[in-house]
Amino acid sequence: MKPVATKRHQFCFTCQPGGSFPEPPCRRCGSVDDYYSAGLCARCHQYAPQQPGSCEDCHAWGVARQQQGVCYGCRNWRKSHPIPGPCTICSRWRPVDSRRLCRLCWRQAANQRRPQQPLDPVAANRCGQQLFFADMHRQARNRAPAAPASPPTSSSSTTTPHHLRQQLDLFDQPDPRLEILESISRDRAVRFGWSKVTLKRVLAGIRTLCRLHPAADTIRATDVAALTARGLPVSQCLDLFAAAEMLHDDRTPAIEAWFARQVADLPEAMVSELQLWFDVLSNGSTQPPRSRPRSPITIKTRLAWALPTLKAWAYQGHQSLREISRQDVEVALPAGGNPRATLGYALRSIFGTLKAHKTIFTNPTSRIDVGTIDRHQPLPLDPDQIREAFTSTDPGRAVLAGLIAFHGIRSKEIRDLALTDLRDGRLHLPDRTIPLAEPVKTRLAVWLDYRNDRWPHTANPHLFIHHRTATGTGPVGSRWVGLALGFSPDALRQDRILDEALATSGDVRRISDLFGVTVKTAERYARVLDPPGLRAHV
Repeated sequence: MKPVATKRHQFCFTCQPGGSFPEPPCRRCGSVDDYYSAGLCARCHQYAPQQPGSCEDCHAWGVARQQQGVCYGCRNWRKSHPIPGPCTICSRWRPVDSRRLCRLCWRQAANQRRPQQPLDPVAANRCGQQLFFADMHRQARNRAPAAPASPPTSSSSTTTPHHLRQQLDLFDQPDPRLEILESISRDRAVRFGWSKVTLKRVLAGIRTLCRLHPAADTIRATDVAALTARGLPVSQCLDLFAAAEMLHDDRTPAIEAWFARQVADLPEAMVSELQLWFDVLSNGSTQPPRSRPRSPITIKTRLAWALPTLKAWAYQGHQSLREISRQDVEVALPAGGNPRATLGYALRSIFGTLKAHKTIFTNPTSRIDVGTIDRHQPLPLDPDQIREAFTSTDPGRAVLAGLIAFHGIRSKEIRDLALTDLRDGRLHLPDRTIPLAEPVKTRLAVWLDYRNDRWPHTANPHLFIHHRTATGTGPVGSRWVGLALGFSPDALRQDRILDEALATSGDVRRISDLFGVTVKTAERYARVLDPPGLRAHV
């Protein structure tokens, strides 16, 4: 139980033959306890076991031997206040500051101080002192400070406000929510083929949220999103809380936050009118005049086209769109070309919606000819670029290049493809069935082998998955096809349709049936063979 007294006699001082001898004091610190060897105690000996203890000054627990019995906080306190003396509060002889306070009494007073209130050591230490683990206060310095909402004042305090502090549980308490969530997570791990690491990280995420919000029946989605800072999975945790009916989705759609940033510099009345236009386009309208919702891309495009003109009107002193006249619109419109058409379409959408919902009295864009948007002529891609992707050693890139280069499949159709859409050597899409070419079949077989080897237990029914979607059932993102292919999938699809138009001498019916496009779109590709105005110059 005790170390030997000398190497020659394998006995401690208490058990030596001839009687019990007292342990000698440590020749370094003078301690008469915990003698170890060579005249040193366990705290001072270089090779003694690492036994934590309490700080000599503040009694904080967890001080290692290398710290010489003093925590880092008290060590810095001794450097700042090297003169010892009796503490005014506890009367201990320790290093004290200018108010004659030791670090323990000062720490207790600092923890109890209210924001923007002076330090009151006597009142804070009247009922005793709250001990703590050593050097726990140093962790706050490592975190990046949040950007202040307003410039700090001289009276601002860096101490954590009293109402924001909470006493955490030392031991885990039974939580019925955890039992439900852990059961669902383990069931999903088996169903979706989660790895042990993924399951461990998901369990850590739900336990963290339940401990941070012990009294909440539902967890806010914004709180779940904060797990990103801890390196824990967010999407899986959101799905788990939603499956357990414990999720309160308070997230603001990205399009709403983007719209608020774009119109922040406009007058208040103009912002209110644009907000009505944004709500109608985003959600549609079930009241007359009825309208269907538009896609976020349409909303962003139209607002981007109109925003410079709206800011120019605001700079000229207009506070509301009701003040805009027909003459103002005609002055703002460019002379011609695509700039006139894009701005005209955007303003017509805004003023037409406000007039239909009786926010403005007249539509200043009515009966103004803005022209049409000229679409660019389809151009072929570099054949070497297509050949490189088609012969790539990456199974995903090769099969994507084959599907688009041979059959002209859209990017969204690729993302929505399911394993069951491949049957009998054909690809079954919602609007057409495509017989697959032999090179495409070969690359699909390679991709399916790679998919089964890489994610053997995934339950995702989609044909294309990656390391994130393999643990769920959703499709890949909109950017994944372009990133995996190495260039724009739409450009490759246009190259394929253009090649078909050249091979069939501009057969509009065949282009429309083969690629699922409208007759107007097919005519655009057929027009490449006979551009308008070409014969006039021949």
